[in-house]
Amino acid sequence: MKKINNYVKLVNVEKTKANLDWRFFMNTEKLLMAEHAASFDFFWDGATSDKARPGYGLVLDKTQKGSENVASIAGVGYALTAIPIGIERGYITKAAGEERAIGTLKTFLHNADHEHGFFYHFLDMRTAKRYFAYYDCASIIDTSLFLNGAIVAAEYFGGECAELFEQIFERVNWSLYHNTVDNVYYMGYDPSRGGGFGAWDMYAEQLMQYILGVAHPKYPVPATIYDGFRRDLAEYGGYNFYNSPAGSLFTHQFSHAWYDFKNTVDKDGINWFDNSVLASKAARQYSIDNPKGFISFHENAWGLTACQGKHGYRGFGTPPFHPNLKDGNDGTVPPCGALGSLIFTPNEVISAFEYYCKVPNLQGRYGLKDSYNQDLAWVCDFDIAIDKGITLLMIENYFTGMPQKLYMQNKYVKKATELLGWR
Repeated sequence: MKKINNYVKLVNVEKTKANLDWRFFMNTEKLLMAEHAASFDFFWDGATSDKARPGYGLVLDKTQKGSENVASIAGVGYALTAIPIGIERGYITKAAGEERAIGTLKTFLHNADHEHGFFYHFLDMRTAKRYFAYYDCASIIDTSLFLNGAIVAAEYFGGECAELFEQIFERVNWSLYHNTVDNVYYMGYDPSRGGGFGAWDMYAEQLMQYILGVAHPKYPVPATIYDGFRRDLAEYGGYNFYNSPAGSLFTHQFSHAWYDFKNTVDKDGINWFDNSVLASKAARQYSIDNPKGFISFHENAWGLTACQGKHGYRGFGTPPFHPNLKDGNDGTVPPCGALGSLIFTPNEVISAFEYYCKVPNLQGRYGLKDSYNQDLAWVCDFDIAIDKGITLLMIENYFTGMPQKLYMQNKYVKKATELLGWR
């Protein structure tokens, strides 16, 4: 497939609020761009657009009935990255995009509930207040995903957008999330539990947290925190790689949606891009091997990751798993799992994508739906922000690299790269 130059529009996909009819698209590039456009629509349509509301710019966690007022701050991170993409693709005007980005950052600076700069996973779309007061906590990883998007918006627009990002970022107290005894990040913060709890003590999606934390201008954590998490070598299907506990592919993708690890090694000689290539190939091999004999799994239906299953949201994945976890796969296939690896294994992903486009009832208003399970004769009837987000960003990174280019030019990202000893 022919790639395009940075910021150049590939194809003028006519956007519509009706379901996409995939038969009108004659080649895979156009199919990918149709998915790209539909995924963008999720974030543009799914945001609070009433500028008078305190929750202006917050984005739906999912389109499931009954979740109309639940916003995902991680989803907002993807949405803020989507705005420059949408402008460059001609989906929206620059004026409209900048207005949305600035308004969203003002919401987070002035209205959104937080603890020492860290935001809760879920906020009320209308008020920006903590939505699940009885169990939600301030989240370091979801805040990091939001900040990644804010960095992209700040780099793209500059001016007021960049100033708002600086104010939001400055108050994030990373040192509060540093468990100095074990030299790891806490996973959450809840005053009712006495402060920080949980531990990012294993490799997963959290590489972005070291970038944001060590370079912070006011509350930095020492670069040695990067040494605090386990790197557990695993093997599946002849592929040796560092795997996360549940083996979900998103853990090998999320940080890469913004930071370009392709030509970077850390001080231990680890290239995390190469690791994600191997993890993606192992994930595909698991579906080919299909040890449980699912109808759904084969060489073009792979990429197990956290997604909606028929019986709830689950962290599906590729073995070997953490000793406390078992193979809980039930035949559920999430298209975003493969699409999130587009920059790692493009040929294999494109073959899978072409297959997904032919799966009955899997195409909807915002492109491919979250998941399906042919063994259970089930297709998910809604979309999830983080899954549409990784799909959108990785398609754009494949064609132009724009999200990564904007992120990598940020002064804090550059400083962190130096401090962490990444080459």
